[in-house]
Amino acid sequence: MAHTHKLVDGVRVDLTAEEITELNTKDEIENKRIADAKVIYDNNKYQRDRAAEYPSIKDQLDDIYHNGVDAWKTTIKAIKDKYPKE
Repeated sequence: MAHTHKLVDGVRVDLTAEEITELNTKDEIENKRIADAKVIYDNNKYQRDRAAEYPSIKDQLDDIYHNGVDAWKTTIKAIKDKYPKE
């Protein structure tokens, strides 16, 4: 994003070369942060998909109580297998 001017007391003033470089560097840093955050978000899609499909904690505890830990593990594993870590 090229910045070329600023407003000073409502008057448009051209930026100095140093000010332009500083602002463009800040934009580049911010764009890099946004790109990095997007990569992290995209790489963790499996976590969001799993969380949406897992039964509630209450239902999971009820499953363990009535069917045992091994049956619960089978339920959870099916979801983990459906949405594997990449």
